[in-house]
Amino acid sequence: MSARVLLVGNGGREHAIAWKLAQSPAVGEVFIAPGNAGTAQVGTNVPVQPKDIDGIVKAARDLRIDFYLASMDDPQPLGLVDRLQAAGILCYGPTAAAARIEASKAWAKDFMARNHIPTAVSRTFGDHSEAAAWVESLPEQRLWVKASGLAAGKGAIGCETRSIALRALRSMMVDGEFGDSGKIVVIEQDMQGWETSAHAFCDGKIAVLWPFATDYKRALDGDEGLNTGGMGAYAPSKGVDDGLIAEIQALVVDPVMRGMAAEGHPYNGTLYPGIMVTGDGPRIVEYNARSGDPETQVHMPRLESDIYEVTAAAARGELASVDVKWSSSAAAGVVMAPGGYPGRYETGHPISGLESVDADVMVFHAGTRLEGGRVVTSGGRTLTVVALGKTVREARERAYENVRRIHFKDAHYRTDIALEAAE
Repeated sequence: MSARVLLVGNGGREHAIAWKLAQSPAVGEVFIAPGNAGTAQVGTNVPVQPKDIDGIVKAARDLRIDFYLASMDDPQPLGLVDRLQAAGILCYGPTAAAARIEASKAWAKDFMARNHIPTAVSRTFGDHSEAAAWVESLPEQRLWVKASGLAAGKGAIGCETRSIALRALRSMMVDGEFGDSGKIVVIEQDMQGWETSAHAFCDGKIAVLWPFATDYKRALDGDEGLNTGGMGAYAPSKGVDDGLIAEIQALVVDPVMRGMAAEGHPYNGTLYPGIMVTGDGPRIVEYNARSGDPETQVHMPRLESDIYEVTAAAARGELASVDVKWSSSAAAGVVMAPGGYPGRYETGHPISGLESVDADVMVFHAGTRLEGGRVVTSGGRTLTVVALGKTVREARERAYENVRRIHFKDAHYRTDIALEAAE
């Protein structure tokens, strides 16, 4: 029987996963809610928004969905997996209880403490005056002020001084910059080191790590400018060796599997720990209960195994029965965004040059829609252009060569993605 698979989201991550799913001989059709102009090329878009849980459940029933693969952050904390499982649909993704590891930074910090997972020193506050008083009591130092709830990857503010931290607290807790997500904040002391992104397939019992990737959060070259959802990525990460991988597995991945199971909500789905590699070993920056964007866009072309077979086995608690294989090729992905992103920007501009991209280069759509038969811009991170190569340098050069063939009004991209790994 050919599976009918549902994804929820409209980003480059969803396009990359849909693209990979469509290659599986076991998959009959892929449905993406709501999808974009790119997902429409590899599956069927469904006009339902990610937070409309009732609408998604109804669509899943109407479309006779067999399998749901969770990829984005919003639906799981709202109970989508719980609802679909109750309807008899096989799901690869965390329940609402398990998704708290991303949806509530405050809960996650308590979970890390209970399970002895190394992370930054922090305090959690629900009262602005108490939070401000604690910051005032600290010696001058770099701090992170983080909205506890989901904030589309933009709710963590690095604060070089006490006054900047106080402004960040006010914007979140008083001015409501992130709505309800910022009513509770976590204040962290800064960690020194370098960052990498881990991912793992999880089946409630075991976790199988993916290769590591490095992403670029700032809008401008040299890691300047505002935080974004991610302006590009490459894999495999420079500096990640077998010893570090084993340490990350033991210290920050396996304890999640044990702790979640012990607390009665086993973790099933993709786990995405953001990690700071310090002089004292790996430390958790934060956990995400789904795959990363744009990391997924550089991972999917490197995954040699059938993603449906892997994730369906994990959903059944049988991940140990499949062999997950990855290509030895490197991948680099460059995000193209409208000028002004992540601030104010225009949409509705036609995109040209897509037909001139090399046949073996992937262009994963995010902020796009079809309008009168043309692909036009519709959101912030518009496209991710991904190329493979024998080395990171080769992948990077091919990605940028193809980026330069694509045009839309005020298109912006960083020019230094994967640069440090290509030298």
